[in-house]
Amino acid sequence: MAQVRDPAAMIAQMSPLLDQRRWCFVTVSDPGQAIELMRRALATFREEEGLSLIVPADAAQKADLAAASYRRIILQVHSALDGVGLTAAVSAALADAGIACNVVAAFHHDHIFVPEEYAEQALAILERLAASAG
Repeated sequence: MAQVRDPAAMIAQMSPLLDQRRWCFVTVSDPGQAIELMRRALATFREEEGLSLIVPADAAQKADLAAASYRRIILQVHSALDGVGLTAAVSAALADAGIACNVVAAFHHDHIFVPEEYAEQALAILERLAASAG
């Protein structure tokens, strides 16, 4: 699959898909708890304060880690890591609607995490954004 670098093409081809699972951002410093949560983590990032993880909501609850629930919107375009404009366009469109987002860029796709209660609205906004760029 070819990587897309052109800003307008990335937006037009993003084809947002709403993941039905609920996710939580958590941080842990206990090595045992980190190992247990890493088994279920979608993503991890090491910070000075501890290990940050994105885990299924039920895993966060089971670990007794209070966290807000997020839903993930997968941008299905294979955007280039050095592509410019996709993150800015997506975050601006959601910000205009008052929706916070956390963006995780992986090798093949960008993943947009929005508060659970705004998931459907955010998906509709991103679908309209893609249609307007096409």
